[in-house]
Amino acid sequence: MEQFQAQRYLSLETYRKNGAAVATPVWFAQDNDLFYVYSLADAGKVKRIRNNPRVRIAPCSARGVVRGPWVDAEARIVEGREEEHGHKLLNQKYRLKSLGNLFSKLMNRKRAVMAIRPR
Repeated sequence: MEQFQAQRYLSLETYRKNGAAVATPVWFAQDNDLFYVYSLADAGKVKRIRNNPRVRIAPCSARGVVRGPWVDAEARIVEGREEEHGHKLLNQKYRLKSLGNLFSKLMNRKRAVMAIRPR
């Protein structure tokens, strides 16, 4: 997915139980046709993905201004080795993420990694 390769953010659109869309700009790492994002485990987007794996993604600015076409995708929460792989890719792309890692560890805040595959 070439439209994402030079981008720093993607807009992740998840859906509430009532069907309302919620778009959030997130850091991401691309591994071939798979995208990894992370968040605090109790964040709304993680809860929405647990309820409905259907999402849309689009390249965007840090403020969420969409810079390309939306792509239908499916998201899932990953664990174990795949979670470690996602964190590794994100750490390589975003050096500031290591500060977030430290803060999360000090505050004992659980994080979740999501794998997103375009349809």
